[in-house]
Amino acid sequence: MSQLKALIFNVNGTLADTDQWHLRAYNQAFADLGLGWHWDETLYAKLLEFPGGNQRILHYWRTVNPDMKAIDSHALTDTVAQIHDLKLAHYEATFTSGAVELRPGVLALIEEAMTHGLMLAIVTTTSPVNLSALMGKAMGPGWQYNFAAFSDAANGPKRVPKEKLYQQLLAKLKLEPRYCLAFEDSAHGLKAARLAGLPTLITPTRNTLKQDFSGAIKVVPDLQDLRLSQVLQWHHEVSTDPV
Repeated sequence: MSQLKALIFNVNGTLADTDQWHLRAYNQAFADLGLGWHWDETLYAKLLEFPGGNQRILHYWRTVNPDMKAIDSHALTDTVAQIHDLKLAHYEATFTSGAVELRPGVLALIEEAMTHGLMLAIVTTTSPVNLSALMGKAMGPGWQYNFAAFSDAANGPKRVPKEKLYQQLLAKLKLEPRYCLAFEDSAHGLKAARLAGLPTLITPTRNTLKQDFSGAIKVVPDLQDLRLSQVLQWHHEVSTDPV
């Protein structure tokens, strides 16, 4: 059977469907600054094709103002960063308020994996504060002791490629990629996990549903009613596929 030893979870979109909260935070930032911008769900789904909030803001800005020319490139970069920092403040306030919850089936799968002795790990670009607010609410104080390792960008460059975070995590776990299974929700996340050599299971959100998930071992709506035995079977099948 499967040689699976660790489950690795992305946070935003995977452990929790955060798209609606990201979108709300962007629009709050735009309103605060009097920009006159408003993103709806359809537009935001398209903007998710761009990795990173700064890139989404800049692309949209250039779309609505195609004649824009930056006299001072640093001024443009600083303005985009200001917008994004304000957005992050609104987003973090949502986490700390307890409004964000785990997606269906996540906690049940985590608990079943713990019962069967699998290691758990988290890779994320979200802040440790946001992560603690989310997991503490779901699993209670000391939730972090149920996880073997974490990898995030908190102590390094903000734009570190996510595949590097996966590689750092594998080093902490002291496991080869083939013994792990990553859980992601987007094409960007899938690409990062695959670049790190990880077999990956996708649970898309409403906004990532139409993205290209070629290379995933399986795409399922969510983890609700998904038993560990099925996960082990899927991992076994991909690990024994002929090269």
